[in-house]
Amino acid sequence: MNFIIRNAHLATMNGSDGYGEIPDGALVVRDGLISWIGEDRHLPIDYASLPEIQADRKWLLPGLIDCHSHLVYAGDRSAEYEARLSGATYTEIARSGGGILSTVKSTRLATQGELVAGARTRLAELTAEGVTTQEIKSGYGLDLETELKMLRAIREISLETPVRIVPTYLCAHAIPPEFSGRADEYTNWICEVGLPKVWEEKLSEQADAFCEGIAFSPEQCRRILIKAKEIGFSVKLHADQLSDSGGGGLVAELGGLSADHLEYLSEESMQAMVRSGTVAVLLPGAFMAVGELPIPPIKRMRELRIPMAVATDCNPGTSPFPSLRFGMNLACWEFRMTPLEVISGVTKHAARALGLQGVCGQLKVGMKADLALFAVNHPREIVTTFSKSDCVRSWAGGDSVLKVISSLHYP
Repeated sequence: MNFIIRNAHLATMNGSDGYGEIPDGALVVRDGLISWIGEDRHLPIDYASLPEIQADRKWLLPGLIDCHSHLVYAGDRSAEYEARLSGATYTEIARSGGGILSTVKSTRLATQGELVAGARTRLAELTAEGVTTQEIKSGYGLDLETELKMLRAIREISLETPVRIVPTYLCAHAIPPEFSGRADEYTNWICEVGLPKVWEEKLSEQADAFCEGIAFSPEQCRRILIKAKEIGFSVKLHADQLSDSGGGGLVAELGGLSADHLEYLSEESMQAMVRSGTVAVLLPGAFMAVGELPIPPIKRMRELRIPMAVATDCNPGTSPFPSLRFGMNLACWEFRMTPLEVISGVTKHAARALGLQGVCGQLKVGMKADLALFAVNHPREIVTTFSKSDCVRSWAGGDSVLKVISSLHYP
């Protein structure tokens, strides 16, 4: 679709500082790409024949990006939330058979259609907030049949929405019951069976693992990520959430896209991330729900200029929030990030965490027309409040995702 958005305030998110604001701007979309951007009064006459959308001085931003989620799952873990409020720790719940393995049991029993239906509802809540790129992980199968079922469900979802869906094979999320006490054998299975099969079926190009005492050791994660890279996957890692395992440094050493969680991230690992350009993905929803963790070293990462992304980590146990806007607000209040840092974290830095920095996350000529129009006075309002109603329209690759009739007008 070809069109012009006129009379908009633009937050391009270009450059190293600020929102890249263009007041009273215009943006031209042709063949799904941004073909011109600038002040409305300088719009070339060549585009005069294109259909126009009047933004009425609302703010146009890059479409939001949720770069870490677990939207595909079955079952309910609200009892664990209650248990944590009564004093049980995340580790205690996991070791007693709850946690990830509880969701694995339910997900193995669910049909692909049931998984799609549940994820479709969660995705709709996120797109209503302006999300135009959504990462979704597998990882609640832990056997070949269920992992493939989850990834096929993710592919099915991607075919019914203009939203860009990025599937990630979370090959090493937990040790399955049938491999209890045999983590090395399961690691071998991942390397010899799981990774090659997922790549063969073209279900994902990104691989992930959980580096933690209750999951996989740094040595096991190293083997898995090296094998994944040999096959052709980009890699990332759940790292340093419950302890300092050196996971952030490990994934950085291997040239990974991102290290995610990072409550116990060490100085050594941060220095490795600086050298590699690995993105720090912060997950304030999980931080809040687990409730027993130190704040990630935000101040030090800021000093080192490590790019910081923000994501939902939406999952049934430790971040049951299908709301990126809520996560953005939490990042300010819990981590003391600034609104600019947070908006950068769900646009350009989130794109980089998915290897999409040349595709989306900024308003720039030649990039995909992933756009979100907000009825706010300034982009900071998108962070300081979390109202779904202020995203009035959005587009992914120029295709309409969300169109809400709104009488709101902001001078």
